[in-house]
Amino acid sequence: MTGTRSLVADIGATNARFGLLDASGRLLHTRTLPCTGHTTLEEAARAYLELAQPDDHPVEGAIAIAGPITGDLLTMTNHPWTFSVRGTRDSLGLDRLVVVNDFTAAAMAIPLLTEADRLKVGDGEPVAGEVIGVIGPGTGLGVSGLVHGAAGWTALAGEGGHTTMAAVDDRESAVLSLLRRQFSHVSAERVISGQGLVNLYAALTRLEGREPRSVTPADVATHGVDGSDSACAEALGMFCAMLGTVAGNLALTLGARGGVYIAGGIVPRLGDFFARSAFRDRFVEKGRLRDYLGPIPTYVVTHELPAFLGLKAVLDQG
Repeated sequence: MTGTRSLVADIGATNARFGLLDASGRLLHTRTLPCTGHTTLEEAARAYLELAQPDDHPVEGAIAIAGPITGDLLTMTNHPWTFSVRGTRDSLGLDRLVVVNDFTAAAMAIPLLTEADRLKVGDGEPVAGEVIGVIGPGTGLGVSGLVHGAAGWTALAGEGGHTTMAAVDDRESAVLSLLRRQFSHVSAERVISGQGLVNLYAALTRLEGREPRSVTPADVATHGVDGSDSACAEALGMFCAMLGTVAGNLALTLGARGGVYIAGGIVPRLGDFFARSAFRDRFVEKGRLRDYLGPIPTYVVTHELPAFLGLKAVLDQG
């Protein structure tokens, strides 16, 4: 392996994905490591480099983490890793290290996607150069946006996944009321994420007067898609509908006439279930603003490693 220049990493609460970019920007030797197998981010990065064994040590790096970027000392939201950007840069022997929110990286990838990297859900066409919204449920719920200017695209860094979740109908009101007894604040992430699937399943089961089984997010998704469990199916349907509500709110807030993109690890695996769900109806049904939202297209990002595309864009911006 020759010409290695950059180390890139997408660090979530569950998995740490690493790759190398050569001098031309080509992605090399991607590998996913479990976060639980390493005590620090630095340790995980060193383990990856030992596996990759590049001929040339990277001179720069770009890392996306699931958490707010507020200074040099950073703490992830759903994982106990805390690290110094400068300290990690020096320890890994890099001349430059850029750390961004994971959904900043996801957003920066959007202009680089091809038609094969996205799946359209519903009607609408993007307006060139207009704001783009990005939202994606995984271990947590990431939210970002893209604004175009003279220097190109700029990603918005925020924590929109932690905004308060609102109910649209009585069934959702009952679920959120039940969840408020468990959580001091029921954010969108509490219901639109991997753990959110479990929370919805448990709440819906209890509303039926039964105790929920111990399930994983994958259990809820699998049994919801195949219809083998009615509570899982309702939970997955509510998950998609609530995602539509929040995605529509994002489109209104940002004026995202360039489209709204659904990223993250959950939705691309739902296939036709998502396309048939109430997502798109919820996205557009905003009363007097339905005609504003109707022309805005919504897409599912199907690219396997969009964060790496975004991190390359971040490095290229200097």
